[in-house]
Amino acid sequence: MIETGQRIDTDFTLDIVKDGEEQTVTFSDLLNRPTIVSVYMRNNTSGCDKQNKSLAEDVDWFDEHGYNLVAISKDSCGSHKNYAEKLGINYILASDPDYKFAKATDSIVEKKMYGNTYEAPSRSAYVIDTDGTVKAIIEKVNTKDHASQLKEVIRNL
Repeated sequence: MIETGQRIDTDFTLDIVKDGEEQTVTFSDLLNRPTIVSVYMRNNTSGCDKQNKSLAEDVDWFDEHGYNLVAISKDSCGSHKNYAEKLGINYILASDPDYKFAKATDSIVEKKMYGNTYEAPSRSAYVIDTDGTVKAIIEKVNTKDHASQLKEVIRNL
């Protein structure tokens, strides 16, 4: 996994849903101010719903403190649009089925489910500065209280 203080490669594209509209952007375009990237596995699953509800409840706090908020999973933008409407999400949802962000942060890990082993991004969060420098990392997201975790990290930067 990338370490705090290192810069990630920001020259890759993602499809995103922002304000209900689908767009294709270069990751660096999302870094117009410090940005929090919260990685989750899949829309409409218990832990991921808790993780995103926590963020949605405090999105204004992050905005007032000068941070963009991006949640990223492998789901399609169509799924993200429905998900945002269902949960009242008004921050960016990014579609990353090819794990471009996870590759940039070296955060693909081995997982097991139902006896099967596979590789996928870790459920983690990153605070990234406008130049791509990683300012902080949460390696293990507390899905129930993710926003509080991030607030504590930001207060200590």
